[in-house]
Amino acid sequence: MNASVRLSVSSLRAHKRRFAGTFLAVFLGVAFLAGTLVMGDTLRSSFDTLFGDATSGTDAVVRSADAITTPGEREGVREPVNTDLVTTLEKVPGVAAAAPDIQGAGQLVGANGKPIGGKGPPTLAGNWITDPQLNPYRLAEGRAPEKPGEVVVNRGAAERGDLKIGDTTTLRTPDPVNVTIVGLATFGGEDGMAQVTFTGMTRADAEKYLTARPGEAASIQVRAGPGVGQQALVDRLTPVLPKGVEAITGQESAQENTDMISSQFLTIFTTFLLVFSGVALLVATFSIHNTFAIVVAQRSRENALLRALGASRRQVTASTLVEASAVAVAASAAGLAGGVGIAAGLQALFPAIGFPFPKGELVISALSMALPLAVGVAVCLGSALLPAVRAGRTAPLAALRETAVDTSGASRFRAVTGMGLAAVAVAVTLSGVLLSPSIWLAGLGAVLALVSFVVLGPVASTTAVRVLGGPLDRLRGVTGGLARRNALRSPRRTAATASALMIGVAVVSLFTVFGASLKATMDQTVSRSFAGDVAVSTPSYGAGGSGLSPRLAGAIQRLPEVDTAVGLGRGVAQVDGEGRALTVTDPLALERTFDLGTVRGSLRDLGTDGIAITEKEAAKQGLTTGDTARLTFTDGRTQPFTVRAVYGQSELAGDYVITRAAWAPHRTQDSDTLIAVSFRDGVGSGAGKAAVEKVAAQYGNPEVQTRDEYAQSSAGGIDMMLTLVYALLALAVFIALLGIANTLTLAIHERTRELGLLRAVGQTRSQLRAMVRWESVLVAAFGTLGGLVLGAFLGWVLVKASDGASDSAFAFAMPPAQLAVVALVGLAAGALAGLRPARRAARLDVLRAIATE
Repeated sequence: MNASVRLSVSSLRAHKRRFAGTFLAVFLGVAFLAGTLVMGDTLRSSFDTLFGDATSGTDAVVRSADAITTPGEREGVREPVNTDLVTTLEKVPGVAAAAPDIQGAGQLVGANGKPIGGKGPPTLAGNWITDPQLNPYRLAEGRAPEKPGEVVVNRGAAERGDLKIGDTTTLRTPDPVNVTIVGLATFGGEDGMAQVTFTGMTRADAEKYLTARPGEAASIQVRAGPGVGQQALVDRLTPVLPKGVEAITGQESAQENTDMISSQFLTIFTTFLLVFSGVALLVATFSIHNTFAIVVAQRSRENALLRALGASRRQVTASTLVEASAVAVAASAAGLAGGVGIAAGLQALFPAIGFPFPKGELVISALSMALPLAVGVAVCLGSALLPAVRAGRTAPLAALRETAVDTSGASRFRAVTGMGLAAVAVAVTLSGVLLSPSIWLAGLGAVLALVSFVVLGPVASTTAVRVLGGPLDRLRGVTGGLARRNALRSPRRTAATASALMIGVAVVSLFTVFGASLKATMDQTVSRSFAGDVAVSTPSYGAGGSGLSPRLAGAIQRLPEVDTAVGLGRGVAQVDGEGRALTVTDPLALERTFDLGTVRGSLRDLGTDGIAITEKEAAKQGLTTGDTARLTFTDGRTQPFTVRAVYGQSELAGDYVITRAAWAPHRTQDSDTLIAVSFRDGVGSGAGKAAVEKVAAQYGNPEVQTRDEYAQSSAGGIDMMLTLVYALLALAVFIALLGIANTLTLAIHERTRELGLLRAVGQTRSQLRAMVRWESVLVAAFGTLGGLVLGAFLGWVLVKASDGASDSAFAFAMPPAQLAVVALVGLAAGALAGLRPARRAARLDVLRAIATE
């Protein structure tokens, strides 16, 4: 063992408590990262097993070869296949069985009258396949449906809706259908496929309620006979298939389902957690750097003596890095164990909160262990590198000095560099959001803004602490004045300590501002586009829900209180070769209920061969009124449509509008996403809403809301997102608080003699505790203020960048009340971080403190 290593080991043994905060910061960051990776691998493996087990009896799937995919969606819509094809397939040598698989949207209503699911994952309905090997669901209780109105539901959905065998309830298809539960099913051995709900009915009922016309199915499941492999079966099926129909192996179908869940949920889930792991580790970087910087400063005389005794710069630097390596490896190794524990805890927690992820052993891959370990060591060593180099530069004559003066905050070079970076950041950001909208430029500007804040921190800390601490002289007297002077003593240390909290607060403020802006955007959209009095909608988002019955708008229109009721349906088609979403509605009623902006042409005469397009889409496609657009629907048919109107606003109405008569020949399962209702003159909001609710109750009891209520509910998912963001950012803020507490603890060790003298001249223990606590509050106030300013700026950048990159107009909103709460939480956190160092300072023995070198 060489001299550098021996010195490092001796120092670690003698000063273990100095590195406790560093150890904990690295441990938490690595544990979060490792837990995320292990949980992601476990979920992917579990879903692979789940789909593999559920579809193990299906050897081939016959389906339409082409799918129409609209922008923003990964899963396209395919043309149904003819169920008469089953007879043809059964005659192919090597085929043991074939069965049509009819699928559609169907949402069960629970025993409490509320719909089950619909908030994200799909709510599915389909025919109950009688061949148990071809059916991915297994009957766990009861029997299969035999008569009209009988259904089997997955056990998880039944439990969430408090339903049991023999109960009668409503199935929204979207027309309400009274059904009786005769059986409960499992999927791959689980009570369901995560939060997806499934209702299985007879084939006749499935054709009646889930398809546009009898004899259609989403696909045909095929089982091979003995000795026939899946690829061999596909090769035999392909020659007998009609044009536009393909066969894929069962394994390929299962992999597509797994990839779909991975792309739509798992990738987003793990990426989301990885981002916050990165934030936590970034915050930890500042705390670790500050700890080593303070330790190196406190060892100036010790390092100088080593230099005077013959130690080289390299040896002194290596000694500090060895200490950092030891802490990094130990903390990262412990973090790996903690990450596995976090993954196991999440695996147990999700079912407890009603999110039944597939069961299975934790999957711990080499990458899931190696990457967090490498990141933890790199973060710790990288944070300690500059302090280590600074330690190696200690001059031997420094052994003769009692103290060193920290002038880093007053550095003119730092001030000029910081201001230059800030100017470049503002210029790049403004270019990216105003002049030539570019998310990459805006992102670069945001990063430069963060760097400029860090560089300017020591320069700004002196002025900021003087201003923020000014009232303390009057309110807390000498104690407050001492706290302010202590915070001013080392500008670099104060800024580095506050920077960790600043980043945490900045990210919280960023999401707070962006969330408020999204709400303002939704409110602006509804206020500007929706001219109705009430909206009828289903409380669902994502792929969930079954939509609204297309007959509901007509029933509401017949009410004496109603002037206009228009339903907005959804279809898909390729417009001149590109997948697009269509709004299917009554154009005249749409124009009366929604503000479409300037309309060129007429919506009156769309008929069965006319289409209305927004100005934006018309410009993209090079179309104007009188031109012809060719639409290809999911049934494979192509039809020319004449552009008879071009309108300005599309937030709620969509970019393409056709009539129900034009959509009818090509429709699949028909539903509306929204019904807008305008009352007659003299009808009050309360009376009109009550009348609409009475009719809506007969169609599955969808939600009836006023315009303001609809705007608020449309933004309801934002509050859920912010709650999750705040919970995840709590780790980063906690690490920042550890940094403040650790810095104060080291500073107390550094000022032991000074504190003893203060006690000797009459300062009480309570005054000493208050002085340390107020110093902590001042540091936290500086970090919180910087974080609020930086977060608000980054929030503005994100809103403007989203506005430039999106076809929708984003509104910027600054929520003062929520930001005030963030500020108060930051100050309270600072006070909390100072409690332990304050208690430790108050316990110092006066005589021993005075005698300290």
